[in-house]
Amino acid sequence: MACTEAYKEHIEYTFNAFCRVVIRYAAINAWRDRDRRRQREISFEYLTEEKFYPFSTTDKYFIDPCKQCPVTICGQKVILTNGELAEALSSLPEKKREIIYFYFFGRYTQQEIGELYGRCRSTAWHHIHSALQILHEEMEVLYREES
Repeated sequence: MACTEAYKEHIEYTFNAFCRVVIRYAAINAWRDRDRRRQREISFEYLTEEKFYPFSTTDKYFIDPCKQCPVTICGQKVILTNGELAEALSSLPEKKREIIYFYFFGRYTQQEIGELYGRCRSTAWHHIHSALQILHEEMEVLYREES
């Protein structure tokens, strides 16, 4: 089936018309997107004139890095640099505070902690886990009070 010259020309014109429509709608979409972005943008002049948002902030994490908070656990003095952690540790019951000391500061294993208290390893793990949960809750309360 041979295509006539008129048919080839018709296909070319149809394709050109299709391309023009696609390009026109792509341009319209680009203009709409740009207008939407422009509506959401806030100029820096507006921010500096109204002074709604500061351009800089300061972190409160490193206000006094050398501040030391001593905590006495098992007759040993432990120096912590985080005051909130020291306060949360002090609020723990004595037994849980000892277990945390043995596990984290004394580098005892769960098996050794269990033997110290006459319990099995899984019970020692349970006490460590529950003490950490209490510490987590205390730290959240202290953090909320600060904010």
